[in-house]
Amino acid sequence: MLSTEESLRLTVAALMTRTGERQAVLAVALGLSQAQVSRKQSGGAHWSLEDVDGLAAHYGISVLDLLAGPTHAVGVLHGATASLQPGVLAVPPVRLAPVAPTLLPAEAAAAVLRLPVGSCVLCGQPAVDEVDGFPQHLSAEECVEAATAVAAPAPRPAAVVSPAAPAAGPADVSPAPAAPAVPVAAVPSSVPAPAPAARRKGTAGYASGSVMEQITDRVHDILAEQGGDLGAAEAALIKMAIPDVMALMKSSRVGGRYEHSEFPPTADILHKKSQKGADEIWEGRPKWRNPEIFKAAKSGDQFEVTALDMNAAYLSALKCWLPIGQLREDTSGVHDPKKAGVHLITPADWDHTDLPNPLGARLEPGQLWVTESTLRQLLDCARQGLAEAPVIHRSLVSGATEALLEKMRRALAEVRRSAIAEGDELTVAYVKAMYSKFVSTIGESSANREIRRPDWMHIIRSKAFANLWMKAHKARAAGLQVVQVSGTDELHLTGEWREVFSEGRDLAQVKVKDTYILGGKK
Repeated sequence: MLSTEESLRLTVAALMTRTGERQAVLAVALGLSQAQVSRKQSGGAHWSLEDVDGLAAHYGISVLDLLAGPTHAVGVLHGATASLQPGVLAVPPVRLAPVAPTLLPAEAAAAVLRLPVGSCVLCGQPAVDEVDGFPQHLSAEECVEAATAVAAPAPRPAAVVSPAAPAAGPADVSPAPAAPAVPVAAVPSSVPAPAPAARRKGTAGYASGSVMEQITDRVHDILAEQGGDLGAAEAALIKMAIPDVMALMKSSRVGGRYEHSEFPPTADILHKKSQKGADEIWEGRPKWRNPEIFKAAKSGDQFEVTALDMNAAYLSALKCWLPIGQLREDTSGVHDPKKAGVHLITPADWDHTDLPNPLGARLEPGQLWVTESTLRQLLDCARQGLAEAPVIHRSLVSGATEALLEKMRRALAEVRRSAIAEGDELTVAYVKAMYSKFVSTIGESSANREIRRPDWMHIIRSKAFANLWMKAHKARAAGLQVVQVSGTDELHLTGEWREVFSEGRDLAQVKVKDTYILGGKK
């Protein structure tokens, strides 16, 4: 016998299947995120009475019809079954039966059938969910199940009632069997959630199989351990950020098409010359001021400047071309787009005084070692006619992919986005600590003994600098004046910048850091 909540989930699944509606559309109609709706549908969170009223209003049927079961609700929606109580959109408060966030029974899961929205960006198999507008499985287990299903015999298609045929009744609605749904992450509440007794404190392991849930579950657990003290919880989470993000990376790589090397032999140029010294890689960190504007400001001209801050620069930079294995020497002088690493180049001259050099604040002429991100940026500038292509003398490269950290990046980005929407600054701070410490410790750091990839560290950092340069180039192309560029995330502009960039805290948006007047006095 199905509980009220199980019946409700199956009813919603049946309605979505019969109407061809996507989960994202339903989420918007209910005022929820897609992840929240997916979690409720999979049993990872409970439907509330407000949700029930919203569902009934969305589908235009009464609450009683909605709770009567999948076949009755679908029949009412298509006019094949009489409504139990027409026009009623609310019922007296009833406590829905609690359901543990586990997999649905096979006979119940058979009704949770959703149509694929495209091929998963991570494994290439059909996916029914979208993240940031891209089809994607929401857990590594789903990718594995999808890949396994390709080799397995296809299930028998479901019996579908043709629109032209007369509706026969409840027995005609029989969805095809589907794989058990995997719980999807929900946005953490500011109210402490009790930590399950089975979990061990202070470890990087999690009970949940979802990559996103690894993040939200950890926040709930630590907040509960600290008795709801946000300050103490934040300190504890930041302290755990390094082992936690490494656990997150490992779980995000489950089902991957290849294995990456965690401790490959490191080339001499990637070794620090001293404990506090640096290696030979130039990352292209910008530190630039527009000479013409500052000269005019000294002459008495006045400029109204806005300092913009790029959101989560290192999180965005995790999407970059990273070498998979040990770096091997290539002296062909030709860039292979399917490989990545570090390159010894002679850069071309840069003749633009109103746009920073992509190489950043480098004053020394001649050859230098740059990362994959910097080289690709210089080659792109050459394609746009901004400068000549650099001369490549020597490369240390390996087979590469742009998606190696993509699943982890998307999980962190989605949890961050949901936390911002919910006003959950604790989770925002934890996510920031995870991605920033990941980048800063994967080189030669005693704080992280699980991986040694200084090439990755340099490539990700230089990708953040390249992203900032591209923002400056975009502003200049739109007619704005670039006043100053510095660090990983600071861009100073004059002009109507809101016509070029969207303001906000999301990854693709920018926020105002400061506004000031430059010049005006002789």
